[in-house]
Amino acid sequence: MGEATKILLIDDNERTRHDLQTILSFIGERATPASSGSWHGQVSEIVSKPSELCLAIIGDCQQIPLEQLLTDLHQWEAGLPFVLVGERELPGFLDSELQSRIITSLSVPLTYQPLLDALHKAKLVHEHFNRLKDFDGVKDYNMFRSLVGHSNAIQRVRHMMGQVANSEVSVLITGESGTGKEVVARNLHLNSARADKPFVPINCGAIPRELLESELFGHEKGAFTGAIAARAGRFELADGGTLFLDEIGDMPLNMQVKLLRVLQERSFERVGGVKTIQTDVRILAATHKDLEKMIEDGEFRQDLYYRINVFPIEMPSLRERAEDVPLLLNELITVMEAEKRGSVRFNSGAIQSLSRHPWPGNVRELANLVERMAILHPHGIVGINDLPKKFRHLDNEEIARSESRDKHLGDIGKQGGVVQLPQSQTDGGDSTGLLPLHGLDLKEYLANLEKDLIEQALDDSGGVVARAADRLHIRRTTLVEKMRKYQLQKRQGESDSDGVEELDSDTQSDHAASA
Repeated sequence: MGEATKILLIDDNERTRHDLQTILSFIGERATPASSGSWHGQVSEIVSKPSELCLAIIGDCQQIPLEQLLTDLHQWEAGLPFVLVGERELPGFLDSELQSRIITSLSVPLTYQPLLDALHKAKLVHEHFNRLKDFDGVKDYNMFRSLVGHSNAIQRVRHMMGQVANSEVSVLITGESGTGKEVVARNLHLNSARADKPFVPINCGAIPRELLESELFGHEKGAFTGAIAARAGRFELADGGTLFLDEIGDMPLNMQVKLLRVLQERSFERVGGVKTIQTDVRILAATHKDLEKMIEDGEFRQDLYYRINVFPIEMPSLRERAEDVPLLLNELITVMEAEKRGSVRFNSGAIQSLSRHPWPGNVRELANLVERMAILHPHGIVGINDLPKKFRHLDNEEIARSESRDKHLGDIGKQGGVVQLPQSQTDGGDSTGLLPLHGLDLKEYLANLEKDLIEQALDDSGGVVARAADRLHIRRTTLVEKMRKYQLQKRQGESDSDGVEELDSDTQSDHAASA
């Protein structure tokens, strides 16, 4: 960490605070102790401005809640990394920005190597944040447009990518299979200073263990049976650029040791060679496994974990951002058409049903479904009954309502189909549409859509105009005029004593009010 390291040590137990300070002093680090209620006064003794503080180590907090302490520290200095000491459960509602600042948790009693690794990682994070501030702030996260979606979950990912893209720190991308971890890695590379250099991916789980070393570091001629010529490994191929270690959780322990050495010394030798080769690569890693659990089970090295997990990014599953399903369908179909692999459309009922699917295979599973439907229904419209049974999640009443809604779109579907799901059907997310293959009458389409939404609002409100207007976020008089325009004062199947009188009285009241 060096002499410039300045550590704030917070613990409300005086004895524990003294012990932690002694341990840090023993390894050459100077820490200023404080309680959770008095840290602000103590920190002024070691720094003249917040950015000089490199790390806050936080133990037992009794005077104020942990969440409040983290929030106060974060507001005081946004780039301050946290190391938590002791067994505890983090608040479930801790915001993602605060979670990203907790670089590790250390169990007690403290052991030498994890503490050193935590201090090293904290310094890297702190230096990275200060570099970003010198570099005109973080990148605009809206630049990562290949990450399709408007959900809060995917916007958080974009924001974190913007924070770390133009830096040299290692990034660990976690998440279920099929969530787009490699898409994130490629975006980070393309928006970094290494963008004009190679991006070299390697799947650590897809290569036989006995060949993985050769794949990573290369080999010399005659190094083993079949090595008829010298060959450069992925580290050499990625020199100056980015090496993406996909599924690093599948890397065997003996290779983890060799990888750690390369990351520490930035040099290696080919298999069967004696010449030391210098390497300049940025490491991005990804896994769907729980590496912390693997560390407990002795299946993954803790020191390597700290090296690659300087800046973690967790990819949300598709079921956690179901409102992005219509946008993803749009993107997948657009790509498929651009690659001349066919085309297909989904009606609103099918999209509504797909938005409710749990998607164990995430975006990859959705992409496979789109391709399957394009084969079964080339250039056609897929309805809910055309979907495989496991993707059907609407009851009969919802199917009938969906079919009625699609009927209001007139002959538009016959012209090529439309992917359209009103926002009210996507549980609050953004909606999207695909233009039919032969175009459409936009004025007629919008009128039909408006009429359909008004009918839905009236149905949901039991025919009470004022409530329907509230649901549509418009004035009641505006809704009354639109009902007249679409001849909705007396709806089919509704008796005069069953809501129409209420509509008429509302209309009269509106005119009286406007007069």
